[in-house]
Order: sequence, then C-alpha cells, then structure tokens
Amino acid sequence: MTDLYTALALALAIEGALYALFPQTMRRMMAQALAMPAGALRSAGLTAAVIGVALVWLIRG
Repeated sequence: MTDLYTALALALAIEGALYALFPQTMRRMMAQALAMPAGALRSAGLTAAVIGVALVWLIRG
C-alpha cells in the first residue's frame, strides 16, 4: 500500500510542477481537452492506464 501512496504523491508532484512551470501551456491543454469528445478522452485515458500498468509490470517484475 505504501507503493500506491508513493506513486500517487509522485504523480501529484509532477502535475503540480507542470502547472507551476508551464501555466499557459497547461491552460491551452485543458481547453483542448474540453473541446474533445468524451469517447476520445476515454480512449486516451484507457490507453495511458494500460501503458502505465505495463510499465510498472516491466519495472517491478
């Protein structure tokens, strides 16, 4: 369970750094995400999740 909390904290730190370092770019990306259809966002999220799980499996396996 500690690994899960560590991973979530790292994701939060990286996302926070992106917003702090590149606020205008992040704002543009959010506007683009709002304009995308829900199906495209769902597909992109599922793809990212599968790639993330595969990477963790390869690294930790």
